Amino acid sequence: MDKKEMAELIDIDGLSSEIEVVTYLNSEDNKRQYVVYSKDEIQEQTGNQVIYIAKIIPEETSFKLEEITDDIEWMDVQRLLKKIANAQSQVG
Repeated sequence: MDKKEMAELIDIDGLSSEIEVVTYLNSEDNKRQYVVYSKDEIQEQTGNQVIYIAKIIPEETSFKLEEITDDIEWMDVQRLLKKIANAQSQVG
């Protein structure tokens, strides 16, 4: 069984919570990195786990997560996720 990668997330109010890192994504030009993570939440209607995706911004001693607000950047991230999904479906 794979060991889960956990990280501490501190929000803008200074509140800390533990998150599970699902995977990392690199943009096709390798200039941006993203993290896909979970807060162990389940969506009531579907019973599926809620996941979040954020851009990683390196800082001096830590990393900052930034919301993806640009539509073109979001489409690029969706394309990266589809590549992963397609690769997984070919393996399985």
